[in-house]
Amino acid sequence: MAAKIKKGDRVQILSGRDRGQRGEVLVVMPKENRAVVQGVNMVKRHQKPRGMNAPGGIQEKEASIHVSNLALIDPASDKPTRVGFRTLEDGKKVRVAKRSGEVIGA
Repeated sequence: MAAKIKKGDRVQILSGRDRGQRGEVLVVMPKENRAVVQGVNMVKRHQKPRGMNAPGGIQEKEASIHVSNLALIDPASDKPTRVGFRTLEDGKKVRVAKRSGEVIGA
């Protein structure tokens, strides 16, 4: 199945404590149906020191979020949209914003 959300996409969070926030997708994990979004779902992790150039302490980093809680930002209207697929004349399959009908990332 083709990915509706890919690395580098701008998304909006639909539910959870970060609802309404926007960010860029850093990592997509298709087997787990999860993605990591920049600056969203921040968690604190206790890190052991790993030598001179990796000090220990409490590190804050992004945790993954389920892709069902993400909506792609429509490039035409700057609002969240669902994603569909269309085949172009040359046979290439592309993602399409349902809100505006505009091709995404092609």
